[in-house]
Amino acid sequence: PSYDVTKKSPSQLCGTFADTALAISSSSASLRGKTVVVKYGGNAMTSPELSMNFCQDIAALQNLGIRVVVVHGGGPQISSMLERVAVETRFEGGMRVSSTEVVEVAEMVLCGTVNKQISAAICSAGGRAIGLSGRDDSLLQCTKQESEDGYDLGYVGKVEAVNTKLLNQLLDLGITPVVSPIGAGVGEESNIAYNVNADVAAGRIAGELKAARVIFLTDIAGVLDKDKNLLRELTVQQIDDLIEDQTITGGMIPKVTYATSAVQLGVGSAFITDGRIPHALLNQLLDASDMNPDGGTVVSL
Repeated sequence: PSYDVTKKSPSQLCGTFADTALAISSSSASLRGKTVVVKYGGNAMTSPELSMNFCQDIAALQNLGIRVVVVHGGGPQISSMLERVAVETRFEGGMRVSSTEVVEVAEMVLCGTVNKQISAAICSAGGRAIGLSGRDDSLLQCTKQESEDGYDLGYVGKVEAVNTKLLNQLLDLGITPVVSPIGAGVGEESNIAYNVNADVAAGRIAGELKAARVIFLTDIAGVLDKDKNLLRELTVQQIDDLIEDQTITGGMIPKVTYATSAVQLGVGSAFITDGRIPHALLNQLLDASDMNPDGGTVVSL
């Protein structure tokens, strides 16, 4: 929050600062030493101001002793490059059909450009970060994803296993792994690259790490009821009921599915948070107030 210092006495200013410091200390204590996984994408990644806010948030969380893993998307950047190199792309069931050429471009954009920009920006903000591809040290081990309607999605990956040892080694050093969702094949297919949905990758990584929180930064306020009011807390069963009565429809269904899958894998809670709000990550994690206007939807068992 901002304060008009011209209208406050020194004692009032000290009190305000102390109150804020105490609130942050209290809310961060439960997460100190714990792991938080963040799916980073949408406007939070494409807006220069919001991107800077996000990287500052990561550095601040590190300073508070919270272990953070970032999994990033990059769909718009991939689409732009595919258009530039004249490679056709299309979507089926919300998934990008990924030919060999599409995966090559996706890997070039995500691992070569976007990933390094994010890790470098976190370092510039005072944090520590290393960019990784899901193919590095078999971080994301994948098999071919089959679509529900039987359509061939090409080299879209289904995450079968996560190299949590690598992630924990970096986290133990105080370093945030920034993961690009390009996975590696398994066994004899280890040289095959797979395009992995970033939300899926974030949820699976969080589950395998038994993270305290997983946060999906999106371009929406959270899960809304039929009157467009924000639903702040939902259980897995309530989400199933809301899908059945068509309160949750369309593109929101996969988002809540990733969140419910994460908590079913052992994550403490999953948040669907509006990444268009400045410092959305800090607001969601450290503002424990029930009246937090910037809070999204929290999903739990």
